[in-house]
Amino acid sequence: MLDLYFKYPGVLRRLRSGALGGEMDRIAAHLSAIGYTRASAKVYISRIGRFSDFAARNTLTATIDQTEIDRFMSSLPTASSRTAAGTAIEHARRVAPERFPIPCRPVADPNGPLLTAYLEHLRQVRGLEPKTCEGMLVIARRVLAWYGDQVPKQPLAAMTGEHVLAIVEHLLSMSSKDATRSASTSHTRTFLRFLRWADLNDQDLARFVPRTPCWRLAHLPPRLPWEDVRRAIDSIDLTTQRGVRDRALLLLLATTGMRNKELRGLELQDIRWRAAELLVRRTKARRDRVVPLMQETGDALAEYILNARPRIDSQRVFLCTVPPVGPFRTSSPISRIVRSRLKRSGVDVPRGAGAHLMRHSLATELVSQRRPINEVADLLGHRSIDTTAIYVKVAVPQLAGVALPFPGGAP
Repeated sequence: MLDLYFKYPGVLRRLRSGALGGEMDRIAAHLSAIGYTRASAKVYISRIGRFSDFAARNTLTATIDQTEIDRFMSSLPTASSRTAAGTAIEHARRVAPERFPIPCRPVADPNGPLLTAYLEHLRQVRGLEPKTCEGMLVIARRVLAWYGDQVPKQPLAAMTGEHVLAIVEHLLSMSSKDATRSASTSHTRTFLRFLRWADLNDQDLARFVPRTPCWRLAHLPPRLPWEDVRRAIDSIDLTTQRGVRDRALLLLLATTGMRNKELRGLELQDIRWRAAELLVRRTKARRDRVVPLMQETGDALAEYILNARPRIDSQRVFLCTVPPVGPFRTSSPISRIVRSRLKRSGVDVPRGAGAHLMRHSLATELVSQRRPINEVADLLGHRSIDTTAIYVKVAVPQLAGVALPFPGGAP
């Protein structure tokens, strides 16, 4: 497989003579299979080859331990070269795991078993989603870290209300936004209830956690004028595969109000072409919903799937184009695509905005068109109309029309 990337016999002999020489052809095949271009694969193979030569000069064993990798990394001149070499070595580890022994286990977290039990409680007893559990685990770690530092060698059974107040003061000092402060106190209360439920503390410590006000309708949601959304979509260059994908992606977000996670989880069989519908599975409300597929959006989606989508064995609709090609694993790439396309069209994007900005913009536009609030709630997948009510605040002309006249004023 190396012959596809290098033609000089001397280069091929050098690559196949190092500590990983016997695996270099398999590594080259791996890089080709996961979608790296020829130029990128050559760069990675060269980096692995340099590490292979270094390991051959410095080790006499058949395996390569972490110490040898660390020595090679320290010999590189810059941080960027060390990062690139680390990525290359990770590819070699995936292809030939037998050549890399299992690294030493990190020091066990003393709070690990408790946090594992707490996570199991949140998932199995309370039925919370993984994303929600992540935030609650962060607060639990901070509570345990503070208690371990300030009250060392004391069991959780010795925690008192005075400790709880000090913990809350510490957590609030780490937050600057009302929503974050409210979430911190709420998650602290949940964790303290778990301690009592698990018989780790027999007091009702949750009652000592003060309520932090957070007026959910106090602020307007970030949104864009519909003209800006339209301009961003129309400005996308459709001569590249990435442009075709991004236009379909933005149209889908802008016309269906799908969340980032819902878009990433969309699969080919979820598109009902004849009915012009999309099946959105296991939403935030833990139920499926159906959203309409507009003609323009369907055309853009079909163009992407037929002509621009990478040909790999994956049912996910949207795939990243940067090798290794595959489904989007996190929310960040989707949000970066949205921000990038908006900025390229000259739209002033609010700080921290991402894919959810399109959802807010759609809801605001529908309300401004005087669409019934229950229809907007159904499209967005809200279980309660109260959740959708925040978008009514931006419909100032409609609100002015229903305002009562001032007593004694003009009729």
